[in-house]
Amino acid sequence: MNVYDSDRMVDLLKPLGYSITEDPAEADMAILNTCHIREKAEQKVYSDLGRLRRHQTNRRNDGDDMVIGVGGCVGQAEGKEIIRQAPYVSMVFGPQTYHRLPEMIAQMNREKEKREGKRPKGLIDTDFPLESKFDSLPAPTSSASSVFLSVQEGCDKFCTFCVVPYTRGAEYSRPVSDILKEAEHLVSLGALEITLLGQNVNAYHGQPLYASSHGTKEWGLGRLVFELSQIKGLERIRYMTSHPRDMDDELINAHGEIPQLMPFLHLPVQSGSDSILEAMNRKHTAKDYLNIIEKLKIARPDIAFSSDFIVGFPGEKDTDQEATLTLIKEVGFAQAYSFKYSKRPGTPAGAMELQVDEEIKSKRLRELQDLLNEQQLSFNRSMVGTTQMVLLDRKGKHQGQMIGKTPYMQSVPVVASDDLFGKLVEVRLESAHENSLVGSLTDSAIIPYPMSELLERKDEV
Repeated sequence: MNVYDSDRMVDLLKPLGYSITEDPAEADMAILNTCHIREKAEQKVYSDLGRLRRHQTNRRNDGDDMVIGVGGCVGQAEGKEIIRQAPYVSMVFGPQTYHRLPEMIAQMNREKEKREGKRPKGLIDTDFPLESKFDSLPAPTSSASSVFLSVQEGCDKFCTFCVVPYTRGAEYSRPVSDILKEAEHLVSLGALEITLLGQNVNAYHGQPLYASSHGTKEWGLGRLVFELSQIKGLERIRYMTSHPRDMDDELINAHGEIPQLMPFLHLPVQSGSDSILEAMNRKHTAKDYLNIIEKLKIARPDIAFSSDFIVGFPGEKDTDQEATLTLIKEVGFAQAYSFKYSKRPGTPAGAMELQVDEEIKSKRLRELQDLLNEQQLSFNRSMVGTTQMVLLDRKGKHQGQMIGKTPYMQSVPVVASDDLFGKLVEVRLESAHENSLVGSLTDSAIIPYPMSELLERKDEV
């Protein structure tokens, strides 16, 4: 989501004459787009601000200047504190107000003129405006082969460990027509793969494209994915991040019916212990989660899963840890993200008793990650000898090397010519590591027809 927001900020600033630089020492403006999920991200903001301040001082000594801004969820939650601790920051804004960046810059410049060239005090815009920010964002002017598209924002779940409802606001779903328009535009610019984004993306409930026999019922994510799959040239569709409570039958069936929907799903469970899930206010049990996994496997037998896990949640016992390990063994994850519980100010879990000792958290995390890493390596090894379609979207470390993603989000470096960059190619997987596979192009590396054309020609093929 932050990558998507950052790209849109760039689109907003281009008409003002700004362009991207890789060297912060050259920047007339530096913006930190921040996350507030875990404590380390917040600490990193102040560390990065200190580094930017040195560049700002050097530029001022040379007769230039640097505007420093802080956006995103830390900006939303800590706006006044950021200005207090870092008064050299010119503006702070939240994830729902970055569309006002041009207005903030204009206001800052007006204030500077009034103060005879002196920089104004930090501007803060952390409202939750009634109007959707998406209505004010310009159309993207460029596209990679794999892109993000935000379809839903905010959260109404209020998990006790999470700050998202307080920093991103209530759940909001973009109208279907707006999403399709942006997706078609991205494909026209060269996108082959679109990942639909949302804090609870499968809670999507958008204004329909047209009235159906059932009236004007809102569309869920499954219906939206089907409509997106009709866009010619869109070869791959993914979505993240999902909540188990919102995995309805329509979306589950879409995994078996829509070839462009990749057979890989990130579905966070957080814990395998029902008592911990209840304390987290997740509103699902371990059995509920396993039933969803089983339904998905029936709909799409080749599907693979990733998940999120939090260890050391307040009140977690050894038996809770064992329940989580049992669930992991039963599902068998292709990938996973796991973290020690981190107190977030203002969340119910932060005030809970029975906080778990850090040493115990570390021990449990190591145990959990050992199992998850073993499963990931096993899954990667199971792919050796198979042929997979890989989307080459990054340059590799070595000359003539590119890196792409399989349908299962595995990184695969291959030797390939520059003209294959941004294309789907056929790769034979030859060896596996914990975090990647190694392969080589087949003799018929590029498929003769894209997925969308194969679907049109299915009778002839």
